[in-house]
This record gives sequence, structure tokens and C-alpha cells, in this order.
Amino acid sequence: MWDIYTDKKCIGGAPYNFAAHLAKHGEMSYMLSCLGNDDLGDKALFHLKECGILTDYISISDIKQTGQCFVTLDENAIPSYNLKQDVAYDYIVCDNVNENFDVLYFGTLALRNKYNFDSLGNLLKKQNFKEVFVDINIRAPFYSYESVMFCMNNATLLKISSEEMPLIANILSIDNTIGYKQFVKILKEKFQNLRIIVITLGSEGAYCYDTEHKQEYSCESQRVEVASTVGAGDSFSAAFLYQFFQKKDIQFCLEYATKIAAYVVSKYEAIPNYNISYFL
Repeated sequence: MWDIYTDKKCIGGAPYNFAAHLAKHGEMSYMLSCLGNDDLGDKALFHLKECGILTDYISISDIKQTGQCFVTLDENAIPSYNLKQDVAYDYIVCDNVNENFDVLYFGTLALRNKYNFDSLGNLLKKQNFKEVFVDINIRAPFYSYESVMFCMNNATLLKISSEEMPLIANILSIDNTIGYKQFVKILKEKFQNLRIIVITLGSEGAYCYDTEHKQEYSCESQRVEVASTVGAGDSFSAAFLYQFFQKKDIQFCLEYATKIAAYVVSKYEAIPNYNISYFL
């Protein structure tokens, strides 16, 4: 989708940011989405290819517009979002995916209508992904009990921000006053499919629970001057997943992802230029 600011338009959306940051790490990163047959759709395809994102599974709609999100930033550069409804990415075709992929990534926004809900459900039944990475990415009012449960029941790797935690707790009938360490253990009891649970803590860093080995990890945030937080969480997810699939220690994965996210926060662009060797 396109993020529409008062003075500019920027291609964005969590899946795009995530895919672009993975491509920066040299991974074969595909987007499964839908664009409108319009000017923003044409420009989106150009940016996808420019970022190294593979577009084999991008479909084009002649009847729905390319997605748009109207973004405003508060005095602390924290964004709020007003997402246009009934757009192209609400009608993503999944039945043409016939390759074997290591990881499927998605969040709740992709599940805001029945078409995508059914389409993604069928894809998960048909394909055997090694991992399913879910970044909840709550965007009010586009989430529901059903979409959150779908995410929880299918994720093997889960990321939630500390801001989202009380909302998720309420949806799942968990005490929303408990700490994040207790929260992740309750999640594991409820959803046995979860292998890794990451809680991002903003300026306080990040926490990870390895449910299989019952190991906890945490790291502090990198201190930087904030320019914009747009895309920071997506860069964190991509960086963490990249190192996780390199079979790096989880502590290293957390620290590396935190460094990448801090760098993104210090820039106005959601996908600034960087060389990963700088953060190793």
C-alpha cells in the first residue's frame, strides 16, 4: 500500500517493509499481494523491483484501487494510520502459489475481510512452510477475535509489541495487567504451535522466549535520535528472522535486530540504505 502524508506519498505497509529488509539481507523475498490497475499500482511494482522484492505472486485488479493509508505523526514521531477499505490488497489470490517456501509472513491487517481469510487459510492447508512468522501489527479497527485467533493458531514465530500486548490479552481473555514474561508463558500454554515469541519493548529493548527450550533472552535498545518509527518494527522482524534462519544464537538475533531497528528509527525512510556488515 501507499502511505499518504500531508506532503508526500511513500510506498509502505508492513509486508512490503519486511520483504524489502529481507531482500537487503540477500534473501529471495516474494510478496503475495494485489495491486490496482492504476498509477499507484504501476509505481508500486517499480519500487518492489527496485528493492529486490520478487513480484511473481503480485496480481492486478481492474476493479479495486491500490491500497492507501493516510499517516499522521505526533510530536514524538509516533504514527497513526487511517487505512482505506475495500482496496486491491483485500482480494489477494493465493491459489497460484506452487513453489516450496521456507517462511510465510503475515499480520492481522491481511485478514480484515473474508476473502483473504479464506484464501490464506487455503494456502496454509496446501503448503508446508517450515516456519510461519506472524507480526500481529494491530491496526484499529481492522482486527477481530477471529483474525487474532487465526494468527495464534498458525504462527510458529510470533512478534507482538508491548503496546499491542494489552489488546491481545483482552481478546484472548488473559489478565492484561500481567508482565510480558508471564504473558508469553500463558500464550505458549494456549498455543502449542508457538516456538518463538518476541515482545518488542520500544525504548526498553526486546524480549524473546524460546518455548521449546524454555529459555528467555532480552536486550536493551540502542540509543538514537528518533526521526520516525515507521517501519522500525518491520525491519526488526526481518533482521531477527534472517539471523534465526542462519541458525544464530537467539541472543545474537535479538541484538542484531535491535541494532537494525534503531538505525531505521534514526532515519525518515522506512527502508534506508545500509550495509548489514556494519551491524555485525
